[in-house]
Amino acid sequence: MRRFASPLLSLAAVLSLSLIAVAPTSASTGTIPTVKGGFNQVPTISFPPTAAPTTLTVKVLHQGTGAIVRKKDCLVADYVGQLWRGKVFDTSFTRQLSGFPIGVGQVIPGWDDALVGKRVGSQILLVVPPKYGYGSKGNSTAGIKGTDTLVFVIDIEGTYSATVTADAHATPVISTVSGISVTGSLTSVPKISIPTGTKEVAKASITLLARGHGALVKPGLVVLQTLVTNWTGAIQASTWALGTPDSELVGQTAAPSLLDSIVGKPIGSRWVALVPKNGTSGPYIVVVDVVAQPHGLASQPS
Repeated sequence: MRRFASPLLSLAAVLSLSLIAVAPTSASTGTIPTVKGGFNQVPTISFPPTAAPTTLTVKVLHQGTGAIVRKKDCLVADYVGQLWRGKVFDTSFTRQLSGFPIGVGQVIPGWDDALVGKRVGSQILLVVPPKYGYGSKGNSTAGIKGTDTLVFVIDIEGTYSATVTADAHATPVISTVSGISVTGSLTSVPKISIPTGTKEVAKASITLLARGHGALVKPGLVVLQTLVTNWTGAIQASTWALGTPDSELVGQTAAPSLLDSIVGKPIGSRWVALVPKNGTSGPYIVVVDVVAQPHGLASQPS
């Protein structure tokens, strides 16, 4: 998955390759796999003795009642991907939730076509022929050949549009850090002011600007609105402008980051990170609004 580059955010690839989108077909009995395991359960896929369908095939295994997934949303899901009568090549169920822009060519077209319009809480079975997945080149990293048909079971855990914001009633903590001020409503794009002559920082830091009133962030996936500028105030990246919130993993021992500081602090909070120059990159000012934290199977109590 390709998303904007940010000095703070460690962006993980989930499903990448943009191909021509096609309309999905409905499932036909006896020609598609069966699935054992309901929503928020690790699914087991069993295959029929027939050949794989040659069209993108979609079946709703469990109908959710939550928000409708819209084009450009940040979709959060648990999923398992398996080759037709072959190996499981990827799964998030025992790892962490995945988040990605949907309907905009940032995931394989089978996902874009099938998941837009579905509801949160739904479990979806997809049978994805090569031309609706990774094409004739396949994906060697995942062990997928250009002739492989892919099968996914996807639990839609959340969907977040451009309108999702931090806590409008968050308690102000501080507005100026190292001479740089951040102002503006918690429900709109923040304003960053950098007085002339403000010295660049030599050390990275992240500071709480306003404390929200939501649940405390736990290690795992969080949904964010972010604004990144350079030291002149020129915007380098913005989820507000992109129209799609970001999703990032925090509190991961194997991949520490400045964002780990938001663990244990309330959802709905606003932060500012100051990132020093690193080679030809930076320095940057990053405003981070923590807008949500969905929870999948890996986050459930055992």
